[in-house]
Amino acid sequence: MSAYRPVYDRQDVTIVSRDTAFQGFFAIDRIVLRHRLFAGGWSQDFNRELFRRDQAGGVLLYDPQADKVVLVEQFRVGMLDAMDQSPWALELVAGILDDGESARDMARREVTEEAGLRIGEPEFICNYFNSPGGSTERITLLYAEVDASQAAGVHGMADENEDIRVVVLSFDEAWQAFLSGRINNAMAIIALQWLRLKRAGINDGVVE
Repeated sequence: MSAYRPVYDRQDVTIVSRDTAFQGFFAIDRIVLRHRLFAGGWSQDFNRELFRRDQAGGVLLYDPQADKVVLVEQFRVGMLDAMDQSPWALELVAGILDDGESARDMARREVTEEAGLRIGEPEFICNYFNSPGGSTERITLLYAEVDASQAAGVHGMADENEDIRVVVLSFDEAWQAFLSGRINNAMAIIALQWLRLKRAGINDGVVE
């Protein structure tokens, strides 16, 4: 059996044309491309729309003494048409990286803005692409310990239309919220699964 060899060479993709179809708060590119096929040769030219989003990150806030998770709740327009779900999502503190800003600096800034807390040096969990089938968005997940007893209130930047409520749950309550579908976004789900491994002492860590 031959070993698996991933294909990373950008020469295996040819961009025929690329232009910006829409530019607003986010952008959409219209791309015509072709790429090499696993069976050999090249695909035909085909069209794709690419949703361009800047790099973002989220930080899992956890109080190990109280075994509590600090989350935030806010309205999300992407869930507006999901009639079986509330468009108010339970999430990690998260944000888009400013120009020249590191994920850790973003985390410290957003934790203060969204949760009214301060953290030290957050721990790296992982990087992942949120929806690589059509978006450039890449997420950095981090972990930081906090005193959950200091977490409360409504926060956010009014000039960014943020209305963010802090929600403190025991780990078991947060896990049940995931199992029931109340926590239904990838960033929070991945972080909670990582935390469950960490609490069990079986987290090997990921190379940054």
